[in-house]
Amino acid sequence: MDLRLLPLAGAALSPAQAAALRAAQKALAAKAAAGATPVANPASPNPTVRATTQAGFGDALRNALREVSAAQQHASELQNRVQMGDRSASLEQTMVAMQKAQIGFQAALHVRNRMMQAYTDVMNMQV
Repeated sequence: MDLRLLPLAGAALSPAQAAALRAAQKALAAKAAAGATPVANPASPNPTVRATTQAGFGDALRNALREVSAAQQHASELQNRVQMGDRSASLEQTMVAMQKAQIGFQAALHVRNRMMQAYTDVMNMQV
């Protein structure tokens, strides 16, 4: 179900929309329960009540940054091998690896900038 088709917060849901929303919520809950095991939240006073899933945004971001770092290291190794005259590393491979590393770094930089902008937006909100 496309959630953009639902009315805004103040409007009432039709019975069909409410049923579709409940079905979507149940499907998401079943998918979350099957795919992730809950772990205790260390900041929670009652860890049995508040549980979070192991795979979250922080883990995804950390893995993406590791992949960017690995791509940069691989490109650097290929670059060093080409400069040393190693015939097993081609210039084409090196250039492609360098471009992949550059694109990954630019994407990570854009994500960081968006996160910083979101953080400053939240901090500037008046309560």
